[in-house]
Amino acid sequence: MKSLALFDLDHTLLSGDSDHAWGHFLVEQGIVQGDEYRQRNEAFWQQYKDGTLDINAYLQFALAPIAGKSDPELAGLRTTFMQDKIEPMISAAALRLLDKHAAELRAIVTATNAFVTKPIAQRFGVDHLIACEVEMVAGRYTGNPVGVPSFREGKVARVDAWLASMELCIEDFETSWFYSDSLNDLPLLKRVNHPVAVNPDPTLRRFALEQGWPVLDLMSEES
Repeated sequence: MKSLALFDLDHTLLSGDSDHAWGHFLVEQGIVQGDEYRQRNEAFWQQYKDGTLDINAYLQFALAPIAGKSDPELAGLRTTFMQDKIEPMISAAALRLLDKHAAELRAIVTATNAFVTKPIAQRFGVDHLIACEVEMVAGRYTGNPVGVPSFREGKVARVDAWLASMELCIEDFETSWFYSDSLNDLPLLKRVNHPVAVNPDPTLRRFALEQGWPVLDLMSEES
């Protein structure tokens, strides 16, 4: 069976955080109330880094600005976000890493919502995206998450479900990779047979070194 290559998105393939950047972008565009929204966004971001984030509470906050709107209504805003915020986060090193696994079954597995990340996965040329899903009713976003959030143990559950839909499991692959920067991704890192810490936070860096996992610093590579 061919290899499986899974990639976290924020601070792994991207040199920043798309979810956090989206919040700042909404403030800059005047879509949300500036100071209050920025403070809550920063508080959730700190909780994520500390490993204490309530993912459902965060998703309710992050998805509220798109509630009641359709994809066509949001297309221009999302295009500007991609151009102004995401493109500067894409490095040649990240593209080379993806190219290294071009012949394998690849997926981006992220806790950021699918509204934000779908065009990013398309930009990277990765066909499979596992992200926090967003509810739509009659073609409009409700502002509510739906399904199992792809966060911490939820990433393992979502990857297992995705592979099961193809009548596969991780153990079917002779080689399985997962690249991530975050302590929150330890459950999925422990599930594959080739975990790689990429631009890791201090906790993950220490754990990876203790376990003898490779540590890859894409941000230090020549772009």
